[in-house]
Amino acid sequence: MTYLLAFVAALVISMAMIPLMVRVAPRLGMMDLPNKRKVHALPVPRVGGIGIVVGALVPVALWVPLDNMTQAYLFGALTLLVFGIWDDARPLNHIVKFVGQFVAVLAVVYYGDLYITHLPFFDQEVNTELVGKPFTVFAIVGMINALNTSDGLDGLAGGLSLLSLACIGYLAFLSDHVMATSIVLAAAGGVFGFLRYNTHPAKVFMGDAGSQFIGFTLGVLAVLLTQLVNPAVSPALPLLLLGLPVVDLIVVVIRRYRRGAKWYLAHKDHIHHRLMQRGFDHYEAVIIIYALQFLLVVSAVFLVYEPDWLIIGVYFFVCVSLFHFLATAERHGWRAHGVTSISHVAKALKEVKTHWLVTEAPGLFVAASVPLYFLFVSLGVETVPGDVGLASAFLAVIILIYLLVGNRKDSMVLQVANYATSAFMVYLCTKFLLPMSPAIKITVVWYFIVLAASVAMAVRYASDVQFSTTPMDYLVIFIVVFSGVLLQMRPEKAGLGLIAVESVVLFYAYELIVTRAKRMWNAQNVSVIVSLTVLASKALL
Repeated sequence: MTYLLAFVAALVISMAMIPLMVRVAPRLGMMDLPNKRKVHALPVPRVGGIGIVVGALVPVALWVPLDNMTQAYLFGALTLLVFGIWDDARPLNHIVKFVGQFVAVLAVVYYGDLYITHLPFFDQEVNTELVGKPFTVFAIVGMINALNTSDGLDGLAGGLSLLSLACIGYLAFLSDHVMATSIVLAAAGGVFGFLRYNTHPAKVFMGDAGSQFIGFTLGVLAVLLTQLVNPAVSPALPLLLLGLPVVDLIVVVIRRYRRGAKWYLAHKDHIHHRLMQRGFDHYEAVIIIYALQFLLVVSAVFLVYEPDWLIIGVYFFVCVSLFHFLATAERHGWRAHGVTSISHVAKALKEVKTHWLVTEAPGLFVAASVPLYFLFVSLGVETVPGDVGLASAFLAVIILIYLLVGNRKDSMVLQVANYATSAFMVYLCTKFLLPMSPAIKITVVWYFIVLAASVAMAVRYASDVQFSTTPMDYLVIFIVVFSGVLLQMRPEKAGLGLIAVESVVLFYAYELIVTRAKRMWNAQNVSVIVSLTVLASKALL
């Protein structure tokens, strides 16, 4: 339950904070202005990182034991947040930025005592503290800058980090490491909440505050996983876990050095820039990078105990293939398609079918069945944990007040309440209701299969739904479904896989429902109030 609360709390905090920060961004000077190096044409607030960091750190501070490692991680993250906000408001000299990065990482390495002791191709520990700690500082600072420089397209850095977090979290969860798994889920919740506003065209950017924190978190988690959580895994595994941002930064530095440019100054040398220069549109460039990152992190899952040479070989094969393609295309002037032509991805997203069974029935099924599912679970479960009961009571009061005085059916308050209720219902159903009867279990499984299919059909074909899918939507679905399948292969861990898959299905179902709703007092919101009230009464009375 702690894992679920960590994710939901981070998600809620991130989603709630970002709209508030967007309003004050112009007064704080935290606006990303267009220039010839960037792909956006209008000023965009760069305050998303504040929501990510605060959303991720609050659950860690509340539910993770505060040993030296956790304290050092929190200190380092807050340090990067301060320097990141400073840089987003008043661009800093690169030396000042490095000072903040080194302060954050030094705390983790020297106070948290986290450093690399195992290197590829050596069976025994070869790094003493004198060598291992400085090397670890250099490696994590490098990852901070790698993720920071990859933040060039809407949803790109967030999506890459989600893929890496999903892989690290899966491996940490299998090792029953509470701290690492909790940090992963909290960070993922913060990023997921941010991506609600960052899918193309982005309403907000994460800025340095977000990208530096994510790079720091990924670097720390990669070292933690391979050195402490499960030292039996290959020490070369971080190459696959962290994926493209690492090699992208290395190649960028080499290219700039060769032409005599300063390596730390921004320029259009990154993978996403080079793909778009070859004629790929925004969606295509993001999907290509997602696919390659997905290939690398999935390889990490299946090669976790394989020889170092094989892991390094897979990593370099993927990376060399990518850069060979880019170099060849640039040398021959090849382009994916003309500037004015519509890409295959864009055409696929615009396809529409007209039969009422496709355009109307799926949306009606979603709108009717989700409230019934909420009521079914809340009335059917006999045991409700106290923390769920308290949270349910709080959310029921908040949503009732908003329905009485609010004026927007798509309000963040209603969205947060529905997301949290969805997670609670799936958790309670999986843990307490499904074990009661095989018939209930089969029925619920088939219900979610039909619900997922209905949501997909309604999103794509419904004539009255303005719900555009993006590469980020497909990425989230891939991550959750793939993780769920892997967890189902481990019977003792299968519950979390079901919770993850079913929760995301309900999240998308709610987004569909709210686009079709005509008023705030609808069946969905009423069912949420009733269901939360029932859960609260069962837990607290």
